[in-house]
Amino acid sequence: MKITVVGLGYVGMSLAVLLAKLENTEITALDISEERVNLVNSQKSPIADTEIEKYIKSVKIFATTNAEKAYNQADYIIIATPTDYDEKLNYFNTSTVQQAIETASKINPTATIVVKSTVPVGFTDEFYQKGYKILFSPEFLREGQALYDNLFPSRIVVGYSKLVENGENSQLDEKSELHKKAVEFANLLKSAARLPDGQATAENVPILITNATEAEAIKLFANTYLAMRVAFFNELDSYAEMQNLDSKQIIEGVGLDPRIGNHYNNPSFGYGGYCLPKDTKQLLANYQQVPNSLISAVVTANATRKDFIAERILMKNPKTVGIYRLIMKEGSDNFRQSSIQGIMKRIAEKSQNGSSKVKIIVYEPNLTESQFFGAEVVADLAKFKAAADLIIANRYNADLADVLPKVYTRDLYFRD
Repeated sequence: MKITVVGLGYVGMSLAVLLAKLENTEITALDISEERVNLVNSQKSPIADTEIEKYIKSVKIFATTNAEKAYNQADYIIIATPTDYDEKLNYFNTSTVQQAIETASKINPTATIVVKSTVPVGFTDEFYQKGYKILFSPEFLREGQALYDNLFPSRIVVGYSKLVENGENSQLDEKSELHKKAVEFANLLKSAARLPDGQATAENVPILITNATEAEAIKLFANTYLAMRVAFFNELDSYAEMQNLDSKQIIEGVGLDPRIGNHYNNPSFGYGGYCLPKDTKQLLANYQQVPNSLISAVVTANATRKDFIAERILMKNPKTVGIYRLIMKEGSDNFRQSSIQGIMKRIAEKSQNGSSKVKIIVYEPNLTESQFFGAEVVADLAKFKAAADLIIANRYNADLADVLPKVYTRDLYFRD
């Protein structure tokens, strides 16, 4: 079987390496970046992910920037290009996905296209009705652990478009060709979801074959629930800090209820990264004609938390604030929508409008620039720690152990 993966980010790379483990499977990867393509062809990972970095050395993946080579003769074309929420349009920017679908179908009209990128509810049906052979399969991956989460999936969901008769949606047609392809693709993922040394198998992983539109909604609602949980424990922490209470004791007591549990409960500066900020906003956009309070509250709670954190920091009257790492989480190289950037911007704005100015410096090894959003980037960690009289860190790191008294973090458990 020939499979092409489009986009060499977290989703695309993890899927390419995962499926390359299968026997009699030929994997091609397509990306616009020659640097990423060259890294993959040298069996090196273009992203920070421990499992990908380990297993890419033992699989064969041909990477290219040539769409004709990538799409020609492929049985499945998996699209994993980035999408982002457009604040002005109040809608996902899916231009990269649309372009990939149109180009792939033109070059290879017999291939089955599987969209892994997060898209608005209704996107797949729209392209199906235009004549495209398309499936949607949401991904449920964590940054820095994308391949691990594909090796040990909690569930596999694949959606295909309903038949449309007389303007009304009918039931899923289990005899249709797309249904067969959806089942086949789900079983491909399940077959690959095991460690190469054979220590674990994926026999008990649940597979859900559903309508494409429902599959799109599953992704948005799942991520919004996780964002809601992050926001809940952040607001618990805000209350405890304002009332001079021990957040950790409260969280541990609440988590002892088995219905709540001890997970996704470590306070932070807010949720961030590739998925939660854009997915919550996109889901809220779908509620324009639907009564709601909770979904909108999840979105606004994140901004409220950042405002609160920035105020608490400025109350300490620092002269120089050090921003320790811009990454979203430990083990990731992604800055996008990281919550600490929101804190940094709020401190800069509030200090400019206030009576005392605060200097901001940044320590981020992944940055090569000398400035970031107007703040000085200090490459030397020792100099950074010496120059800052207050260091803020969304997640604690042992690098800060010797200056702990001047570190401000809400990371109670020293984990993501």
